[in-house]
Amino acid sequence: MAELRTLGWREWVGFPDIGIAQIKAKVDTGARTSCLHAFKVESYDNEGATWVRFDIHPSQTDSSDVVQCSAPVLEQRVVRDSGGHEELRYVIETTMTIGDHEQTVEVTLTDRDTMKFRVLLGRTAIQGAFTVDPSGSYLIGKRKRQMSTTA
Repeated sequence: MAELRTLGWREWVGFPDIGIAQIKAKVDTGARTSCLHAFKVESYDNEGATWVRFDIHPSQTDSSDVVQCSAPVLEQRVVRDSGGHEELRYVIETTMTIGDHEQTVEVTLTDRDTMKFRVLLGRTAIQGAFTVDPSGSYLIGKRKRQMSTTA
């Protein structure tokens, strides 16, 4: 078994398949599935498959920076948030990077515009590859200059 790398309670992650080079994520071991901030979410047919297009503000402090994304829909799933509220969300499967680590993850799409972090990194995305040190921050690496690329 490979040695587990240690994450802090927040890390910089990327989703290169959808044009997000780097975005700040909160590691949330209480959440099973990861979620990504998305707005203007709209499904469409792409050669017989259901896809979803959505916009993202990759930076919490800059709502003028918008990345337009699209991905095939894996499914729709009812997700209960920490306040007990249920929401039907689109689920996509995409590549996630943390430092030099890359893997495929499931991510739900939801509007996190009022939240401090654009991404919650759930336990299924980190199990088997990472352990978490809740006293640490950005243990895998610091932010790169360029936050996002267009999809």
